[in-house]
Amino acid sequence: MGVAGRVRIGDKSPVVIIGSPESVAHSCVAFDGQIQQAVLDAHAHSHAVSVLAWDGVAIAVFAAGDVIKADAAATIAELARGNIDVWLLTGDNPEAAAKVGSLVGIPTDRIIASARPEDKLSKISALQSEGKHVLMVGDGINDAAALAQANLSIAMGTGTDTAIATSDITIMRPELMSVVDSLALSKRTLRTIKVNLGWAFAYNVIGLPIAAMGLMSPMYAAAAMAASSLFVVTNSLRIK
Repeated sequence: MGVAGRVRIGDKSPVVIIGSPESVAHSCVAFDGQIQQAVLDAHAHSHAVSVLAWDGVAIAVFAAGDVIKADAAATIAELARGNIDVWLLTGDNPEAAAKVGSLVGIPTDRIIASARPEDKLSKISALQSEGKHVLMVGDGINDAAALAQANLSIAMGTGTDTAIATSDITIMRPELMSVVDSLALSKRTLRTIKVNLGWAFAYNVIGLPIAAMGLMSPMYAAAAMAASSLFVVTNSLRIK
């Protein structure tokens, strides 16, 4: 919601607050008309807004807008083709969230704006209670709790240390499409593991009785085991 502190100036220590307009409004006198208009203008441009209050009086407005990654829309479309429902959970105001959603292809009924960390956590828990497996992608401090709760979590390498430490996977490239790549790599890796286990099980079920009955010399048995290991390693290398 914001941050507050005291600034020592001579023998005075005025309270300085910077945060969301709603939180600052609780701690200072009514906003001046220019401050109110600046907040409205920022919201109209879908910008995130912070207000600075000095000793109980709002004196400045800061507006910031995110630059959407070039591959964001393509990434979300690819996830949708993989039967993954995409939600947008953001601390930004509803106007900014709606604009981003419209640009990247997320319907308004799957957008939760002005979300605090506990709101993100609550939404993930609700989806899990419906029997769904949740993948959370985030990069901020406010995403840490949600990343920890999700069944699988991915943090962007350019994000905060808290998000990176909490996540299961960290994407080192800045492209969002890396999320799709990591899911594809995970599926392929798991499929390869199952093939290797199936091969090893079948190979040994057939080979061990033959060796135990003395129908194969130790030299050929050793060569057969080496061939089995070579198959497993070579099959695993196919992932690359």
